[in-house]
Amino acid sequence: MLRLTLRNLFARKVRLLMSGLAVILGVAFLSGVLVFSNGLSSTFDGIINGSTPDGSVRPKDTNEFDGGFSGQTVESLSPAVVDDLRALPEVARADGDVVGFGMSLLADDGTLVGGTGAPTLAFNYHDAPNMDGGSILQLEAGRWPTAPDEVVLDEDAMEAGDYALGDEVKLLAPFGQVDRTARLVGTAEFNGGGTAGATLLIFSTEGAQALFLDGRDVFNRISLTAAEGVSQEELAAAAAEVVPPGFEAVTGDQVAEESQDAVGAFLGVISVFLLVFAIIAVIVGGFIIVNTFSILVAQRTRELALLRAMGAGRAQVTRSVLIEALVLSVLASTIGIGLGLLLALGLAALFRFFGLDIASGALDLTVNAVLVSYAVGIVVTMLAAYLPARRAGRVAPVAAMRADVTPDRGSLRRRTAIGAVVLAIGAGFAVAGVVGAPGSDAAWIGVGAVLWILAVAAISSVVGRPVLVACRALFSALFGTAGRLAGENALRDPRRTGATASALMIGLALVSTIGVLAASLNQSVDDVVDEQFTADLLVQSTNYLPFSTEVGDRIAEVEGVGMMSRQQWATARLGGDTVAVAGNDEHFDDIYSLEMVDGRQRMSGAETVVTTDFADEHGLAVGDPLELRFTGGQRLDLEVVGITDSTEVTAEVSVPLERLVDAGTLRQDTSISILLEPGADPAAVHDRVDRAAESVPIVGVYDKAEFSDQIREQVNQLLYMIYGLLALAIVIAVIGIVNTLGLSVIERTREIGLLRAVGMSRVKLRRMVTLESVTIALLGAVLGMALGLVIGVLLRQSLSDDLTSLGLPLTQLVLFLVVAVVVGVLAAVIPAIRASRLNVLEAIATE
Repeated sequence: MLRLTLRNLFARKVRLLMSGLAVILGVAFLSGVLVFSNGLSSTFDGIINGSTPDGSVRPKDTNEFDGGFSGQTVESLSPAVVDDLRALPEVARADGDVVGFGMSLLADDGTLVGGTGAPTLAFNYHDAPNMDGGSILQLEAGRWPTAPDEVVLDEDAMEAGDYALGDEVKLLAPFGQVDRTARLVGTAEFNGGGTAGATLLIFSTEGAQALFLDGRDVFNRISLTAAEGVSQEELAAAAAEVVPPGFEAVTGDQVAEESQDAVGAFLGVISVFLLVFAIIAVIVGGFIIVNTFSILVAQRTRELALLRAMGAGRAQVTRSVLIEALVLSVLASTIGIGLGLLLALGLAALFRFFGLDIASGALDLTVNAVLVSYAVGIVVTMLAAYLPARRAGRVAPVAAMRADVTPDRGSLRRRTAIGAVVLAIGAGFAVAGVVGAPGSDAAWIGVGAVLWILAVAAISSVVGRPVLVACRALFSALFGTAGRLAGENALRDPRRTGATASALMIGLALVSTIGVLAASLNQSVDDVVDEQFTADLLVQSTNYLPFSTEVGDRIAEVEGVGMMSRQQWATARLGGDTVAVAGNDEHFDDIYSLEMVDGRQRMSGAETVVTTDFADEHGLAVGDPLELRFTGGQRLDLEVVGITDSTEVTAEVSVPLERLVDAGTLRQDTSISILLEPGADPAAVHDRVDRAAESVPIVGVYDKAEFSDQIREQVNQLLYMIYGLLALAIVIAVIGIVNTLGLSVIERTREIGLLRAVGMSRVKLRRMVTLESVTIALLGAVLGMALGLVIGVLLRQSLSDDLTSLGLPLTQLVLFLVVAVVVGVLAAVIPAIRASRLNVLEAIATE
C-alpha cells in the first residue's frame, strides 16, 4: 500500500508541485522571519556585548538608548574623578567618555546621511577593552582621530556621504554653532556586530568636548576596566565610593541588560509584526491544502473504491491519503526552508532601506528555525488533509462500478448552522469590545474578528451565493454562453468555490481592515492638526530630536515672522515611570489655547500643567505637588496649576521652559511655532523661513497642510509595507485558484471535450475558464472587503481616543476590487490554455 501511494504521488509531478506551492510559500515566510529575527538579535547582541566595558560611571536615572530623547545634561565628571578611579586597586584602567546626542552627518552635496532609521552615535575614541577583553571598536581604514578637527566614520556613512579619507566632512552640531566640519581620517565599526545601520561619528576627546561639553575638559561618563581577579560587582562597589553626587557606578552586565531590554522591546515588535504575517500565510496555505486534497479525493473516487473492492480497509485508504500529505509536507517544507533564507535576505534589504542594517553573516538557518518550520509545515498540512483523508476512507467499493463517480455532497445545513453560531459568538465578543468590557477593547474585537473570518470562510458558499448568482447574470449578459457556463460552474460545487475564495477572502479582509484604520488615522491627523495646531508655521526636526537654538535665532530675524514660541521636550522619572515633559516658553499660551478641565493654562516659576490621563493615572488635582527626577539626579518640585484634555501640542507634563535648564538639561529646541505678522504674505514668509533653515536639513518647516502630509506620508510608508507583506497571502490565494481550476479542468475533461464537440471554440472555452476564475476572485474580494470594513470600523471605535475620526478608503476598496479581477484573470491563464488544448476525441473518451 505504501509503495502504491508513493508511486501515485510521484506519477503526477505537476499536481504534486501545485499542491505543495502553498506549503512552500507559507513555510518560506515563516522560516525567513525566524532567520531574520535571529539575525537582528545576533547583530544587536554582538554590538552591545562588544561595546560595553566591565563597568561604567554614568549620571543617575539614566536609561540606555534614550539619551537623545532625555535631553543632554550639563552634569559632568572632571579628570580628577577619572584619576581617583584609576587609583583604586580594583580598577585596571579608567577612561573618560564624551557621549553626545543629536549630531548629524551631511553628505558632500549637503543632504542628510542617515537620521531616518538607526541613530547617529557620536563619542570620543579611546582604546579601553570591552567586558570580554576585546576592543570596543575596530579600525577598518586610516587611523584614529587625534586632533580636535578630525573624525572617523563607519564605512557605510563614508560611502553614503560620498567622502574619501582626507576629505572635509560636513556636520550639524546639536548645540551652539550648527555648521561644523572635520577632517575624515579613518573608518571603523563596532567589534562583533557592524553598526546595525547606525551612523558612527568618532572624535578625539578634545574634539568631542568642544562639540558636546562647551570645550570644558570634563566627561559625561567613565568606562571602567576591572583589575585581574576582580568581579564586575566588586568593581562597581569600589567605584561607587568615589563617584560624585548625581552619578552612579554600574556593572557592564547591568548596562548590557538594560541595552538589550531597550533594544529587545523594539526588536520584539518587529519580530511579532513579521510573525503575524507568517502565520497568516500559513493559515491561508492551510485553506488551499484542504481544498486541494478534497478535489484530489473527489477525482480519485473510483480509484479509491477499487482499492476498497480489492480488500483495502477504510483505515488503510485514509492512511494512504495522509501519507501523501506527509510526503508532500516534508518535501514542500524542505524547499520552503531553503527559500526562507533567501526571503530573510530580502527582508534584510527592505529594512536596510529604512536604516536598519543586519551584520553580514548573522542571517543563517538555525536548528530552532529549521525545526519550527518543519513542525509547522508538517502539522498544518496533516491537519488540513485529515478531513479529506477521512472522506477518502468512506468511499464505498460499489462506487468503482458506477459510471458517474462524482461523490455525493451532504447538505450544507449543519455547516451553516455551526457557522451561524460562531458568527453570533464573534458578534458577542465584538459587542463586548464596543461597550467597554474589562481589558483591551481592541482585543475583544480582535477575537470576534478571528471568529468571523473563520466562520465566513467555512460558510462562504452560503453567504456568498448572491455574489455567485450576480456574477452569473452579469457574465451571461456580457459574454453570452461562455459567461453563463462560467457562472454555472462556480455554482455547481459551491463548497469548492467557497473554499477556494476563502484564501483570498482572508487576505483582503486584513487588507481592508488595515485600510480603514490607516484612513481613519489620516483623517484624525487632519482634524487634530486643523483644530489644535493654531500656529501658521511649525518648525521641527525630521527625527523629532532636539536641535540647536541657533536655528530659531536665524528664523527670529526673518521678515514677516511675528510671534514665535520655542518648545523643548525631555524625559523625566516619576517613581518607576518615564514621563514626557515639555518646556514651553512665555509665548506658548499666546499661540495655543488648551482645553482646560480644571485650573489655568498659564504657568510661571515652579508650576506645571498636566493632561487628564496623567492626572488620573497618578491621582493628581490642581494644587497638588509633583516631583520629577531628571538625568543626573536633578529634581524639580512643581505644583499642579492646571489639568487639560490630552493634546498633541504639548506633553503630558508641561513646565516653563527655564525649568528644564534648572533640571540640568542643556538648552535646545524640539519645535518652534510661528505666527505671521498681520498682513504678511504666508507663501513669501514660508519661503524666507525655509531659506533660513535650509542649511540644517534635519529641520523641516511646515504649514498645516504640509504638517498633515508629513505625518500621512509616514503612515502610508508603514501601510505600504503591510500591504507588501500581505501580498504573500494574496499570492498563495492566487496559487489556490490556479490549483483549483487546474484540477477542475482535469476533473471536467470529458465535459470540456463535449463542449468542443458541439461547437465551442477554443477562445470561448478559455473565456469560460477565465470568467470562472474571476467569479471565484470576486467572491473572495467581496466577502473579504465586507468583513474588513466591519472589523475596521469596530476597531476604530475601540481606538477612538487616538483615532478620533472615521475614514473609509473608498478609492482603495475600488482598487482592491480591480486587483481581484486581475488576480482572477492571471490565475486562469494556465488552466484556460490547458483546457483549450485538450484533444476533443481523447477528452470525450475520458472516464
